[in-house]
Amino acid sequence: MPSSAPLLALDFDGVICNGLSEYFQTTCRAYGEIWGVESLGDWEADFCALRPVIESGWEMPILLRALAMGVTREAIAQRWAPIRDEIVKAERCDRIKIATVVDQVRDRWIQEDLNGWLALHHFYPGILDQLQTWLAAKTPELWIISTKEGRFIAQLLHQQGINFPTGHIFGKEVKRPKADSLRQLLFQQPKAWFVEDRMETLQNIADQPDLQVVELFLAAWGYNTPQMRNFAEKHPRIRLLSLAQFHGDFGEWGDRG
Repeated sequence: MPSSAPLLALDFDGVICNGLSEYFQTTCRAYGEIWGVESLGDWEADFCALRPVIESGWEMPILLRALAMGVTREAIAQRWAPIRDEIVKAERCDRIKIATVVDQVRDRWIQEDLNGWLALHHFYPGILDQLQTWLAAKTPELWIISTKEGRFIAQLLHQQGINFPTGHIFGKEVKRPKADSLRQLLFQQPKAWFVEDRMETLQNIADQPDLQVVELFLAAWGYNTPQMRNFAEKHPRIRLLSLAQFHGDFGEWGDRG
């Protein structure tokens, strides 16, 4: 690959793969263990629509709790932080314990029914073909930076016929912020582009002086809201990327016009 070409780092959930069904089902199981409720009603559509308000995994059962308590989708979208904190205080929730329950539920599910767990993950339209094209051409050089475990990322891609180089996957197991993974990549290539669906993550990277050389893109098709996408369009360091652009000429992503 020419040294002048940037490497391309991609988030996984919300950029390559849509894991909302897995998030919801895992949350339902965790909710049942925390609150002892077996039937939760049909809140998957609301939960998935509100997924962008979640900043950390422990909040997912709290989001479902809010819906179960009758809090409207509109209120949650506009006032999630205070609503979350009110529930945590009123019900004396322990954030660490909730996070542990979510992780344990997921781990047990994976151990007992890995295929069933994997089946809840779906890939965004055309993403796999685009990855295959780039991998075959060996340009851009591809990397994945994700909070999902790398072994599951590799397995999900392998099931779809994508043999992604495992050494190019930075998953949950690396135990470091995405910004630090980007720093490591910059030692290999002085130019990097990063596609992420979480506005907060991109803002954090944009604010770090030593990462100013990284071009940042918000995946418009991922776990974000119209307000987040509008913010990205006005941000001096972050570009909004559509799915159509993702499938287009990689060299034109940097064009704002």
